[in-house]
Amino acid sequence: MIEYIIFVVSLASLIYGADFIINESERIALHFNISSFVIGASLVAFGTSLPEMAASMTASYFHKSDMAVANVIGSVIFNISLVLGLVFLIAKKISPKRDLFQKDSAWGLFPVLIFTVMISDGVISRFEGFAFLFVMVAYLVFLTNDAKELTDEIDEELKKEKFNWIKSISLLVVGFVLVIVGAKYTIQSASFIARSMGVSEWVISLLLIAFGTSLPELVVSVKAARKGNADMAIGNIIGSNVANFTMVLGGAAIINPLTINLSNSIFDIVSVLVVSVMLVFITANKLYSKSAGIVLLVMIALVINQSITH
Repeated sequence: MIEYIIFVVSLASLIYGADFIINESERIALHFNISSFVIGASLVAFGTSLPEMAASMTASYFHKSDMAVANVIGSVIFNISLVLGLVFLIAKKISPKRDLFQKDSAWGLFPVLIFTVMISDGVISRFEGFAFLFVMVAYLVFLTNDAKELTDEIDEELKKEKFNWIKSISLLVVGFVLVIVGAKYTIQSASFIARSMGVSEWVISLLLIAFGTSLPELVVSVKAARKGNADMAIGNIIGSNVANFTMVLGGAAIINPLTINLSNSIFDIVSVLVVSVMLVFITANKLYSKSAGIVLLVMIALVINQSITH
């Protein structure tokens, strides 16, 4: 029973720690007058990906490759199908100011395609981990160059606040501590729960840990969508998915090479590829509607059902 309590408390620590980091990142970005999409796709995406990063890197450190990889795959599937699906259902109107298909959708697909090539031999090596990090650098260079576009408001109340470097840095430090400590105990307790239930660590990571670490993306994107800030909502999802496959998986592979049982994980690998293509299709045809949201939610229901029954 104590392990279940530790798991819940650890996940809460991950989420609240990420929340501190997200809020302070947004304040710092506002201080430098950066556009909402760039903030969503970089600083906020990095902040909301910290739980996945901490969880996967900790799993890799303890030689739990299944947990490290399944957490990333599950998080990307949840981000696109559950988070984006709910954003489409909740938001009154989704009308991004930016051409997401032309400028950004490919960045959500490229890392997944690179991932499918890397795992063809069942291993993501340290060299391939560094290659993933170079993809992240390329994405950040793209965002930096793109940041010269018009800036816009993110949160008017937040904008009115007086900026305080000491407060922001202190809360960032608190956030990082909560995320790192939370990740360690999330992985340890999840491993115990998986063994006691006779469930594989892959399934536990794909569903429980991935869902828990995707909650920051869910909260941030839904909040942004309700305020009519579609650019930040979708930018956060695209940026988070890039960060998951590049920084998170790349960092985990650098700590220890990651081995993958392709026969056991093929459905999940195909699923993450399918939802990534769906995101490109949605942005290409500007299908920012409740009907698209329903389709995405059906997709996550199918993935969860398949994982539970198998």
